[in-house]
Amino acid sequence: MLLIFTHKITNRLTYTARQIFERILGIEITFTTKVEDFIKHTGPKITYSKQPLQNEFFIRSNDLLFEQGINDLTIQVGDWEGIPSFFACDDRSSIPYDIFSASFFLLSRYEEYLPHVKDSLGRFPAKESLAYQHKFLELPVVDLWAHKLLVVLKERFPNIESKKRTYGFIPIINVTTSHSYALRGLTRSLGGFLLDLGGFRFRSMAKRISVLLGLKKDPYDNFYELVDIHKKFPIKTMFFFQFAKYSAHDKNISPNNNKFRYLIKAVADYSEVSLSTSFISTTDKKTLKEEKQQLSNLINRPINYSRLRYNKVNVPVTYRNLIDAEFTDDFSMGYTHEIGFRAGTCTAFYFYDINMEVRQPLKVHPFALHDYALVNYKKKDEIFEMMDKIYRLVKQVNGDFTFIFSNELLGTPHKLDWLELYQSFLRRYYV
Repeated sequence: MLLIFTHKITNRLTYTARQIFERILGIEITFTTKVEDFIKHTGPKITYSKQPLQNEFFIRSNDLLFEQGINDLTIQVGDWEGIPSFFACDDRSSIPYDIFSASFFLLSRYEEYLPHVKDSLGRFPAKESLAYQHKFLELPVVDLWAHKLLVVLKERFPNIESKKRTYGFIPIINVTTSHSYALRGLTRSLGGFLLDLGGFRFRSMAKRISVLLGLKKDPYDNFYELVDIHKKFPIKTMFFFQFAKYSAHDKNISPNNNKFRYLIKAVADYSEVSLSTSFISTTDKKTLKEEKQQLSNLINRPINYSRLRYNKVNVPVTYRNLIDAEFTDDFSMGYTHEIGFRAGTCTAFYFYDINMEVRQPLKVHPFALHDYALVNYKKKDEIFEMMDKIYRLVKQVNGDFTFIFSNELLGTPHKLDWLELYQSFLRRYYV
């Protein structure tokens, strides 16, 4: 048991310390504000405060974990033995940076509460983030800091006990457009045909006609191929289906279409199926609950997991809505067009609501890659060079390598064979 002495126990501190020690490092911890309890403790112990008590293991605290609300912070990024770090400590500290404040800043998505210019879909842009601007977006820095801290702690406390985590591999198929031409009904099919004609997209017209006449398979309908691929690997794979009414941003097949409903039930026989929420439901709790309930009724299972349309996480409102709709886990914490770690970690963590100053029951699963971040790559070698680097870092800290592919992109003609690329990912990274 590791004892942490501090001058004030706050929700921010307990949230962050438990994530670092218990969930990343597997070390049990407890807190105290009493000097006599700290002195009496014979096991490993650290002081997290402004001043050390004696010559103990000491981390000088920044003010961040003892404040409330949002303040405009001036952050200078330095270097801790090759890893970007911030909130520097003075020479009395056993480590040169306040790992707790820096981790809380990233995990809570503190910067997303600050004023910023959203993109065209209302999202926090990757380029606004500290990690992107200081070129550490591709590093799970919270996990790397935690393991560096463990090395230093073991020098002081050789007998400190930690439970080693197991590397996790989580491939996800996101389904917001299950079919390109099929199952769309007469009105939508005719409208698509006229749009192709007006845009002189004759190749698309020919494909549409072939699919509708049953001469060719719909290019996005690769679900049974994916199920067969997944059977080759002993891994948990998840499909997230959009199950929503038609709108400007949500153009999947009608949830009332029997063939679409049968497809979802068939996939659910082999894989975990959960909800890819509609764009409208990110701000409309009633619609969110309806989509969740309807999909649950279809597959006769509770729906606990969510993925947000366009990865549109607006903290804290989006996560509050998911909690209100009784989701337990979300898999939207990442950037659609940038590879890396939006929250600075490859370990699942609980959402901390800064406005309410409380840890919420929603578990957030960050992903490292969305397939649309790969569309500008021309060669497989370039992709694997990048992804091998990410994989090695995640494996080094025994984190979760989570990535998102969409059936839509897997069925899109491209200079790369997307389906083969996906299989290569499974072969290469699942162990």
